[in-house]
Amino acid sequence: MKTVSSISRGALAIALAMSSGAVWAQSAPVPAPADSIENGGSEIIVTGTRTTGMKASDSPAPVTILGSDALGRVGQPDLNQALAQQIPTIQAQAFGNDQTAFHPSIKLRGLNPNHTLVLLDGKRRHGTANVVVTNAIWTGGAAPDIGLIPGEMIDHVEVLQDGAAAQYGTDAIAGVINFILKKNDHGGTLNLNAGQYEEGDGKQYDIQGNIGLAPIEDMFLSLTGEYKFHGYSFRGDVDPRVVDTGQNTSANTGNNGGRTILARFPGVTGFKNYPYVNQIFGDGQMKLTNVFYNWGYTGFNNVELYSSGSYSRRVGSTYQNYRLPNVVYGKASAATINTATPCPTGTFCDIPFPTGFAPQEQLRETDYSASGGAKFTFGNTTVDASLTYGRDFDGIYVLHSANAALYYDSSTLTTKGYSPSDFHDGDFTNSQLTGNLDLTHKFDLGLSEPVTLAGGLEWRREEYALKAGDPSSYYTGTGFLGGGVQSFFGYAPANASDNTRRNLSEYLDVTVKPVEQWLVDGAIRHEHYSDFGSTTIYKLTSRFDINDKIAIRGTVSTGFRAPTLAEGFYSGINVSVASLSGIFAPNSAGASALGIGGLKPEKSTNFSLGLVLKPVSRLTMTVDGYMIKIRDRIVQSSGFTGYSNNCKYLPGGYTTGAAAQAAYTAFVAGGGACTGIISPSVLTALANNGVPIQSVITAINGGASGSLAINSFVNGINTKTSGIDFLATYWTPLPGKFGRVDWSLALNYNKTKATKVNPPPANVNQAQPVVDKYALSNLINTTPKFRATFGALWTMGRFEVNLRESYYGNSGFLTTFPTNGNQDVFINTGTAFITDLEVGVKLFKGIKISAGANNIFNKYPNKYPADFRAAQYATSSTAYITKYPVTSPYGVMGGYYYGRIGVKF
Repeated sequence: MKTVSSISRGALAIALAMSSGAVWAQSAPVPAPADSIENGGSEIIVTGTRTTGMKASDSPAPVTILGSDALGRVGQPDLNQALAQQIPTIQAQAFGNDQTAFHPSIKLRGLNPNHTLVLLDGKRRHGTANVVVTNAIWTGGAAPDIGLIPGEMIDHVEVLQDGAAAQYGTDAIAGVINFILKKNDHGGTLNLNAGQYEEGDGKQYDIQGNIGLAPIEDMFLSLTGEYKFHGYSFRGDVDPRVVDTGQNTSANTGNNGGRTILARFPGVTGFKNYPYVNQIFGDGQMKLTNVFYNWGYTGFNNVELYSSGSYSRRVGSTYQNYRLPNVVYGKASAATINTATPCPTGTFCDIPFPTGFAPQEQLRETDYSASGGAKFTFGNTTVDASLTYGRDFDGIYVLHSANAALYYDSSTLTTKGYSPSDFHDGDFTNSQLTGNLDLTHKFDLGLSEPVTLAGGLEWRREEYALKAGDPSSYYTGTGFLGGGVQSFFGYAPANASDNTRRNLSEYLDVTVKPVEQWLVDGAIRHEHYSDFGSTTIYKLTSRFDINDKIAIRGTVSTGFRAPTLAEGFYSGINVSVASLSGIFAPNSAGASALGIGGLKPEKSTNFSLGLVLKPVSRLTMTVDGYMIKIRDRIVQSSGFTGYSNNCKYLPGGYTTGAAAQAAYTAFVAGGGACTGIISPSVLTALANNGVPIQSVITAINGGASGSLAINSFVNGINTKTSGIDFLATYWTPLPGKFGRVDWSLALNYNKTKATKVNPPPANVNQAQPVVDKYALSNLINTTPKFRATFGALWTMGRFEVNLRESYYGNSGFLTTFPTNGNQDVFINTGTAFITDLEVGVKLFKGIKISAGANNIFNKYPNKYPADFRAAQYATSSTAYITKYPVTSPYGVMGGYYYGRIGVKF
């Protein structure tokens, strides 16, 4: 590893030296870069306003612009990271497990990804089919996948950091990100990017190309293609289950003795990467292909035709938890599997994985979209009519695994069992069809500028479907706990559904400048959903320029967000050797048994007040304070436990409904001890959803510790998010031939608190919060309260150096100590300064080479506390493998070093 590190840094040093040598051959400074971070220049914006020709410097709301070159100066070619590293109010998901590893999200102002509306050339982008259910920070996220948009297709990005639901509709509670596509009719670009982490893994390369064509006069066609590969990485520790920890624990003993798995299954030492057999704590492997087009024709008088579209194919695999040899076995070995000699000499042995096995979860995704429309101009009136369709399909597979129940049930005392090794777990599909009609008219009423009146209609049809997997993926057997494919229980027909809804909205927007210095913009929007009914929301924005150096701006607005169909209808069950857990669709029979009556929309109120300052030439500063209140915010509930063998109070194995609740009450009244809060109605809920709880409880009663629990998406809390954004840009001309430096400083302070926690569902134990303190901590504490980014771009002739210094305030989350569930521990990620550096030089006309690093000093977050990890190790917990908190806002992979060759023609 040290050798690889030296090579990485050495390559960067050589590139720096080569670039420096090329500098002195140049003789003239270059003009200002047109696409660095901007907060108030001469750029025309289309986001946050219905007025045509508005400059960013005149915007009544904070709009940050990132040009294509600024997006390209981030080492890892991913728009999520490009936005997050340059705009502090945006946080990118830096690490994901299972399917979230391939659908990383971003959130604006510390809110959920679903609270940010993503547009592509002003048209609503469809969301991913994969809803986040395994990561508490991003839970429920089903926002559009920005990672499927190639950077070479983007001209620039406009980020509106202000509530805009009344202007654009649901999802725009935190703000809007609008990707403006290239409209070139000639020339093109080709970029090759390759790099790896400091540790030598996570190798990545990306090839992107764009070409502009003019098939006929007055027509442009811009085409972009991309192929990306990202390799596996690993930052974990040893798996304590396969080494001698010196402790007897249920994790390494089983039911009947033998201190370690190592003593009973010595073959595990031959498993790949021993003792680092569990590779789950790292990046997965991904192959991604993207194809985009943008087309326009202006050959008709006062008519513009346009269309754009995309096709993406992604295949990715992630490692899951390593499985011990005693997880899958046949009937012949059932009596001896957990003894000192699991395969006695002279007996028939049916243990198919004597060295254990490491399942992999695989995603096979196809995503495509198409949009087309026409703009008509009649005097002072513009009409824009368009239709947009997008679809995301995710096929979920598990490879190199087995179904333990199927293997056991298909075996006999003299023949081996059978299970497939590769499984199709199920499919997710999300699609969206949107029709827009927008009209804009300018009236001259004798004011300082014509009044702009805009209005329109939006019709939308959404569909979300979950398809069951192969029967072998969800087979549970009879009397054997551990059914379903190991690592990812397949989706059964009871989980499957196909759901649609429609929405019709109307809006009206008026922009007035009574005098030259004062702008007022008002918007009102009415929305009607086929499943949630109607709502009306509004926004009032104003800006007053005191003089040419100082302006005041502010907004007040209300917002509305309907639950995504994925939040409303996702359902899945997970069964392990000693527990059953899962998530119910909020409107399912099981959720109804708990008193969950489905989801209702979130509603919000936004306030902001800011200043735009231009105190001296070339310096622009903005500061904006904001407050966002969200009512009935949708969150994933805490787990409701229906049974635990730590509370063996249920007569006859189990009962349901009122009888179960009465049994629990009597148990507690009689002084019975129980670790945890029990809601016996969960058993009724599981039965209503077709889960075979009798066999599960019978197995748990057999001796293994375990439990049954479920959760659901609920309208759980009210929150208030408050903060301040600051952005300053300045450029300095250097003397002689030394070019210029463009400076930027962006700061964000952001704090979220829960102002109300709704009561738990009516039919569960009322001592169980609907959202417990640990879930609240993940929601609130994992976003740093303070973020800052300082940038300096030095350009001189053919040479440029881009330096970015980012500061992350402390963040973390609340959890319990591994060996004491009553002892709370706050895990701190710590504060950090992260340095990114890139050096580029134009060798020949149109050819540029660059070398750089993200996190050049290889900074990691704090490790888990030593006593915390010692307790995990002593109990042979697989959690010991995770050394760093995955909530780290800048990731857990360390430094990344890269090189890039760019060609413009």
